[in-house]
Amino acid sequence: MAITDIRAFSHLTEDDIVALANEFDAIRRDVEDSRGPRDARYIHSVIRLQRVLEVVGRCALFGSRRRSRWIVGTAALSLAKIIENMELGHNVMHGQWDWMNDPEIHSTSWEWDQTGPSEHWKRAHNYAHHTYTNIVGMDEDVGFGILRMTRDEKWRPRNLAQPIANIILALTFEWGIALHDLSAKKELEGVPPTQWISGPDKEFAVKAGRQVVKDLVFFPALTGPAWRSTLSANLAANVIRNIWAYLVIFCGHFPDGAEKFTTEHYENETRGEWYLRQLLGSANISGGRAMDFLTGNLSYQIEHHLFPDLPSNRYPEIAARVRALCGKYDLPYTTGSLARQYWLALRTIHKLAVPDRFLKATSDDAPETSSERKFDRWRPEAPATEASTGRRRGLLTALRVHAEHAVAERRRRRGESGRRRRSATV
Repeated sequence: MAITDIRAFSHLTEDDIVALANEFDAIRRDVEDSRGPRDARYIHSVIRLQRVLEVVGRCALFGSRRRSRWIVGTAALSLAKIIENMELGHNVMHGQWDWMNDPEIHSTSWEWDQTGPSEHWKRAHNYAHHTYTNIVGMDEDVGFGILRMTRDEKWRPRNLAQPIANIILALTFEWGIALHDLSAKKELEGVPPTQWISGPDKEFAVKAGRQVVKDLVFFPALTGPAWRSTLSANLAANVIRNIWAYLVIFCGHFPDGAEKFTTEHYENETRGEWYLRQLLGSANISGGRAMDFLTGNLSYQIEHHLFPDLPSNRYPEIAARVRALCGKYDLPYTTGSLARQYWLALRTIHKLAVPDRFLKATSDDAPETSSERKFDRWRPEAPATEASTGRRRGLLTALRVHAEHAVAERRRRRGESGRRRRSATV
């Protein structure tokens, strides 16, 4: 099953976890104390860029059915929607810019260019996901109620359709998120799932209707004879934005190394253990400054989960300090290219579509699901610290030792199997 004792899994003492929490708290204080004009300039420049791209896209499509202008218009609209969704909507609604006291860039007033109401999303994401991150049975973002992403979840026949459901989810991601958030809102208010006329349902219908009219009726109608071209461009831009958001979210939450946790762990979780859960339950995407910007700096998913309400443009500098702490406490810092992280997530989607009896590993020791019990057979024999350097030996060392023993065990079994075959031949 998933991790029940994060202290045992991380190979840290209680004092280590308290010290680690204090160091994370220090990072938060330093960033909060240094927020100022350069951060304000950043977010204002992003807003200007997003608006310019949208105007360029709309103008390129206006009154023309030429293929070249369709490509330019669609590309500009796609970028505008990606920036609005990732760097603006997501981060503004996290409260990252509330410290500016600007009513136009505030978590309480921002409504994003997406089918789901922002209030629904903030309840489901800001509260539920970031409080119960990767706790199986509490965090509905573990598979979004559609995909089985951990062996801790019971296999059901519907999971056989995961590969197809995954493609549909990617293409319609904004709708998947909106319906997911609607369900969370109805559950919070005690509205039965089968009741279709309620306050949350009406809020969803109004927002979704407004988005559909804007993209599929209003802007195409403005372009007159070119309305079909504009309609197809709007649809394409929405799909491109959906696929990109889907990729970023899945690469940050579901590759190997993004751990899952149990409700038993959460019941007595300390502040330091909360930090550890965010660190061990998330994964980053490497790729440079362009990747950082286009993901809304969610390429730093680890830093975002540690400090979801700090300005996103500060995540690169925060990441340097987080990586240093991982080195100090011998903890893994899960990162990789977009292609690698998505391949690992995609492998999990397809692998867990089949019943467990067809899988080799267990829910305690699998690439996508593990617990502290994976170390029961092979634990590091070295002391907790190196005598010469005083360096801790923690989870990173334990994972290395475990992997070395696992490789040796596989080689031993292959050798025994080969000897049995040769003996049978003789």
